[in-house]
Amino acid sequence: MTIQTVSTNKSYGGVQGVYRHASQATGTDMVFSVYVPPHADGARLPVVWYLSGLTCTHANVTEKGEFRKACAELGLIFVAPDTSPRGADVPGDANNAYDFGLGAGFYVDATQAPFARNYRMWSYVTDELPKLVAENFPVDAKRQSMMGHSMGGHGALTVALRNPHRYRAASAFAPIVAPSLVPWGIKALTGYLGVNKDAWRGHDTVALIEDGAKFSGFLVDVGEADNFLKEQLKPELLEAACTKAGIPLTLRRQAGYDHSYYFISTVIGDHLHWHAEKLKG
Repeated sequence: MTIQTVSTNKSYGGVQGVYRHASQATGTDMVFSVYVPPHADGARLPVVWYLSGLTCTHANVTEKGEFRKACAELGLIFVAPDTSPRGADVPGDANNAYDFGLGAGFYVDATQAPFARNYRMWSYVTDELPKLVAENFPVDAKRQSMMGHSMGGHGALTVALRNPHRYRAASAFAPIVAPSLVPWGIKALTGYLGVNKDAWRGHDTVALIEDGAKFSGFLVDVGEADNFLKEQLKPELLEAACTKAGIPLTLRRQAGYDHSYYFISTVIGDHLHWHAEKLKG
């Protein structure tokens, strides 16, 4: 698999790159970003995967996340894929809504027409892109972790729960923890997976935990001034599910913070230090 370099910039002694490739999973060109910190020749580095939220591309966290200083200090590769397939022939929402279709792939493999052809983001972020990154960057495949924001927090937690031996850590900023029960999730899961709610459970953090999925523990931050907190995010459901299942959860409610990258950039350093501890050795 080959990649095309879109841009590279030196930052904190490392290299921030943006790359494009032809995806077999989505049938489209996909763009992603990778930050590689300074390192010794021949070194293999742990990698943190970052999944973005609704309306975002790789560029949002790459330009606003303020993660590079911490990654350089901790020796972490940071990978940020796009949130959905894109292109003139890729179907979107008929009404151009922001919460379905382009920019809103929800990290599932769609089974419903016309989305099944392109919207295979689960396969993309768990299979195709990791193989591509491993072929082109100095990653240690045995030291990987996941983090994400909002829709991407949903993606990060579900990916970790379904692959607990592959990812050593998982954290999230304002995640959608129970998409089967909230408007964003109900719209996306119905559109991509159909009306059978049993098919949704594999892409619902709370449902996965209720069905017996385990993980070593989660770190989750939410902003108390987040306009989506009560209707869409419902972190109390994750707290209850983890407590019942005996899964360690650090849930931090941050006073005054909203859903934006001002919030993410404030706490992402804490998350990266937490990930680095889990990724040691």
